[in-house]
Amino acid sequence: MDFDFIKELGYKALDSRLKRISDRMSHDVRKFYKEFGIDVEPNWYLIFMLLQKKGEISITDIAESLGYSHPSVVVIVKKMTEKGYLTIKKDSVDKRKQMISLSHKAIEMLPELEKVWDSCEKAILKVLSDDLSVFTYLDHIDQELKNESFHHRFKKEYLKSNVS
Repeated sequence: MDFDFIKELGYKALDSRLKRISDRMSHDVRKFYKEFGIDVEPNWYLIFMLLQKKGEISITDIAESLGYSHPSVVVIVKKMTEKGYLTIKKDSVDKRKQMISLSHKAIEMLPELEKVWDSCEKAILKVLSDDLSVFTYLDHIDQELKNESFHHRFKKEYLKSNVS
């Protein structure tokens, strides 16, 4: 069956189209990791990279840096810690704050993970035909949604349509 309803809907199904692409990529990365015996989840690479760059940071700082919700970062950090990839300790100044860093196990894995990420980046560039203009559009969408939430925009349009 060649009928693609999401594609047919065009901009009306933008969120579904982006999610479908993301899901396909995540599925294939997960499949690759399993095939090569790499015991990580596809969505962990950003935290690996961020901690590699920053060293030790709080869960709040991770959430803000990635634009993720605090609860979703807590879940990822918990899973990564259970697998032995992260170390958690109390902040020396604010004992309520948990500071996260890469464990010895994670640091030892970084060279292999970097090869995997590099291969993934090359594959992405090939999918994009080395044309990065899509990111200009994504940056614009991202900024627009930061300026005014989709919820607010959506509600405003809905209320306008109910006035008539």
